[in-house]
Amino acid sequence: MSALEILAHRILWSFAFIAVVLLIQRKPYVFKYLRDVRNRQTLLIMSGLIGLNWFIYVFAVNSDRIVEASLGYYINPILSVILGVMILKERMNALQVIAFILACSGVLYLTLDYGKFPWVAVVLACAFALYGLLKKTTQIDAMPGLLIETMILSPIALAIIVYQILVGKGVLITLSPRMGLLIVFAGVVTTLPLYWFAQGARRIRLSSVGFLQYIAPTLMLFMGVFLYREIFTTAHQISFGLVWCGLLLYTLSVLRDSRARPD
Repeated sequence: MSALEILAHRILWSFAFIAVVLLIQRKPYVFKYLRDVRNRQTLLIMSGLIGLNWFIYVFAVNSDRIVEASLGYYINPILSVILGVMILKERMNALQVIAFILACSGVLYLTLDYGKFPWVAVVLACAFALYGLLKKTTQIDAMPGLLIETMILSPIALAIIVYQILVGKGVLITLSPRMGLLIVFAGVVTTLPLYWFAQGARRIRLSSVGFLQYIAPTLMLFMGVFLYREIFTTAHQISFGLVWCGLLLYTLSVLRDSRARPD
């Protein structure tokens, strides 16, 4: 499957899954967000950002660039921290600053060792960091927001799928029923993480969201090394060590702050 067709199915089946969930929950207020001009503009931008992020990620996986994709998701939390401090005026204590420097050092080392400009990683990081910032600042509920974002992209996705079917290359008619079912359920595994991310981004500081997002690229690299047998170099070991030291310090600072707050 081409990256574009995979993206089209992800968008279409994500929209269908969210629509079913909201119908079951009986939430008729979904489209009230479209009455406001600012909301419409924000949702349009968010749909473009998430569509770009999905496409570049699928392209990276399809073209055996999982390591570069994981690099992008290591850069992304750092961009989230920077956006949180610069735009939302969030503050960081001394431990968090040290953690941030260690994480930056790890990502910088991995970037320099990569040997060339990692455009896949940079686009992934920028698109999702900006998406997270908009999710943090908007007052749109998570699931209705996702429904509208995927709805905006669905006509394009449907056109791609129909075209592929008309030319005899559509995966739903050329692959086995089992594979077709897996493609449909890609909408579920696409939507749930985004829903949880949107909920989390609205509940905690953007800088905290940023550091927690190191879990995803770590799992991605583990898959690349142990499942797809990619080489885990000394540079990766050094970068991982710096990043995880930063995460440890950041976790300790969060625990300390939570204990210091009165009940």
